Amino acid sequence: MEAEVDKLELMFQKADSDLDYIQYRLEYEIKTNHPDSAGEKNAVTILKELSAIKSRYQALSARFKPISIEQKENQNRICATLSKTMTMIQELQKQTDLEGFSV
Repeated sequence: MEAEVDKLELMFQKADSDLDYIQYRLEYEIKTNHPDSAGEKNAVTILKELSAIKSRYQALSARFKPISIEQKENQNRICATLSKTMTMIQELQKQTDLEGFSV
């Protein structure tokens, strides 16, 4: 589960980087190819929308962080509980002479 959380976090980082690159390319294209054209208004609108999308990704990523931390804590608790349970089972097997059976 931790690997999936890390993978999702990397996807958010890549999306953020991709949005930065797209914004840079759009700004460059507007400046070089359409400095005075009517299409510039549409490009500006696209840039504003792109900026809004980037903000939403950042907000989603920020909301995801506590969930990721909690998942890791839960995973650690589950592992600790499982380890204690296995130790208890082994002790019970020793006490009841059932060491031949494995769990």
